Amino acid sequence: MLRIVPNPRPGDGAAAGGTESSDDVALVAGLRAGAPRATTDLVERYGNHVRRVLFRVLGGEDGESGDLFQEVITHAWERIDQLADPRALKAWLTQIAVFTARKAIRRRRRKRWLTFFADVPEPATGAAWAGPELQEAARCVYQILERIPVDERIPFSLRMLEDLDLESTARACGMSLATVRRRLVRAERRFFKLARQYEALAPWLESGGEG
Repeated sequence: MLRIVPNPRPGDGAAAGGTESSDDVALVAGLRAGAPRATTDLVERYGNHVRRVLFRVLGGEDGESGDLFQEVITHAWERIDQLADPRALKAWLTQIAVFTARKAIRRRRRKRWLTFFADVPEPATGAAWAGPELQEAARCVYQILERIPVDERIPFSLRMLEDLDLESTARACGMSLATVRRRLVRAERRFFKLARQYEALAPWLESGGEG
């Protein structure tokens, strides 16, 4: 079982001087061999570096940072065989940390937009309960959807308006997961590009909803 120490000790970091590369080669060998202390050594050597990268990409203190740190280390431990050059361990960990932080940001943005879409009334209902601002935003959303190609609009609407997961969306559309993912990416890019043209959607874009 993977054991991750909660926090690197203050002052810990990568080895200094010319020993860093050789130390990393030994560390990677230990990780690949499943050496008992290898993961602890990884955190002690690069834990502070990983936390700094997460902090900078996330833009400050973040409630998820501890979980994301664990995710980075676990990812590295599980995929250590994918590291072609053990001497590039630090750069590889940096890439994983950046990818993990960006994924967390996208996940947060999507949650904000799911909350918005969950409240969007259908035009035919009138939805007086929604209030004028939300009704106008809803009209803008449906106008944007009409401008998105149908093969992208359908999975995007199911994913965002109906909150279906990827597998359910793929089944409903009769598409593979890979195809659905590609079309969702294209549809999301189109949606946010078009959304910037609608003043009524500005509050949601400014709140960080833009992907």
